[in-house]
Amino acid sequence: MTTVVTELSKYWRLMLLTLVLGIGGSFQYGIQVSVMTSPSETIQNFVNQTWKDRYGEPADESTVKLIWSFIMSIFSLGGWLGAINSGKIPVIYGRKKCLLFNNVVAIVAAVLMEFSRMAQSFEMILLGRFLYGYNTGLGLSVHLMYLGESSPKKLRGFLTLTSSIFIGLGKVLGQIVGLRELMGTDTLWPYLLALSGIPALVQFLGLLCFPESPRYLYLDKGDEEGCKKALEELWGGEDIKLELEDMAREREAMAGEKAKTVWDVLRSRAVRWQLLTLIFPCACIQFCGINAIYFYAFDIFREAGVPENKMRYLSIGIGTTELVTISLCSFLIDRAGRKKLMGLGYLFMGLILIVLTVMLSVKDKYYWVPYFNITLLFSVICIYGLGPSGVSMVLPADLFLQAWRPSAYAVSGTVNWLGLFFLGMFFPYIVEGLGPYCFLIFVVYCILSAIFLLWFIPETKGKTMVEIMEDFDKLNFKDRRMPINKEDFTLATKL
Repeated sequence: MTTVVTELSKYWRLMLLTLVLGIGGSFQYGIQVSVMTSPSETIQNFVNQTWKDRYGEPADESTVKLIWSFIMSIFSLGGWLGAINSGKIPVIYGRKKCLLFNNVVAIVAAVLMEFSRMAQSFEMILLGRFLYGYNTGLGLSVHLMYLGESSPKKLRGFLTLTSSIFIGLGKVLGQIVGLRELMGTDTLWPYLLALSGIPALVQFLGLLCFPESPRYLYLDKGDEEGCKKALEELWGGEDIKLELEDMAREREAMAGEKAKTVWDVLRSRAVRWQLLTLIFPCACIQFCGINAIYFYAFDIFREAGVPENKMRYLSIGIGTTELVTISLCSFLIDRAGRKKLMGLGYLFMGLILIVLTVMLSVKDKYYWVPYFNITLLFSVICIYGLGPSGVSMVLPADLFLQAWRPSAYAVSGTVNWLGLFFLGMFFPYIVEGLGPYCFLIFVVYCILSAIFLLWFIPETKGKTMVEIMEDFDKLNFKDRRMPINKEDFTLATKL
């Protein structure tokens, strides 16, 4: 840990950029996930009252629930659209300008939320949630691109993992400020929903003080002098020569290739195993069962005899536990490696979920079972934070060369957001049909992901992009010296 702190002190300008990127990037995702929980009943009452004022009678319960469900799910649809655009906008306009535009979107969303009650319009909340989703979907991908391309390889794992730390921080802050003792009241909820405009404004102003991504300048724009100045500004003169040599090798490997499209990523054999790694253990992380754990948390607390008015504070404890363990992961990831932390994390999560499923099925037979289930719940959160949560943000930044990276993030974001949308739509029905046995679905995913990572995927820590590519080429092309067709040969030799 002392070594990491010493290294970070040398890159204090880069640390400031990391803070600015996190505040307006992954932090926005975390706060949007949790901030709607506490004021949900108040917002539904607002929808009902607005309907009554317009049509002279209150809406029926099913209509209110449908509108509320749409308010929640439209966030994922906006995120999907933002993720799709993350493959094109950052390539055309650069990472910095893309984020500046993205912050304007969040500020507009905040204004809509702020004035929705005054205008007596729940449609403004719907539009605001959609824009927040777009802001988050685009911001998550570009945040990781910008930070990964601005970091030295010895700190790349630690710094890109801070995106998960900011997600955890956003979740906890959203839970805290949403308490009825603070902003989750009948009078303050519009201000609560508009809260994301503040970090967007902070990032917008902060980014004006920083340069564009060095790798984008060198590899996409061919601006070697601009890249050198950006590195000097961010790194303070540390290791610039080695980094420029590394980028020169990557540019030589790319052989002047332009940015790839999503279709190129999906069909090319040259990145097949990178794509599999990006999608299954990383982008599909919602299927590890963490959302089911949060869903069952209140039931488990209730069975243990926790008073209803105390459960919100225990849920804050869950969010805090995730934040603390992700922070610990940041000091382990460049020591233990990506594949071990994530692979073993999935393995232990699967095993604990098996035990939790069994204990939930016998919860009424022994008095101590509910308390044991609380322990299992927090254990899963700890393992999730130490492994899959953090590494799923770091690993994608290691997998692709510059020409492939934006479109790869677009694919990842699409899978992530659509998975989140469909899980939110259908998970309640799965729970209704299977009860506690719904965890067995997530057990299968965790075990298969663990096997995939531990047995097949090469380690990426401490390696350059070209070295990582060479390791994956052994999987993409096996023992064949010549790929099947000419196009794959071109991609293989250039990459």
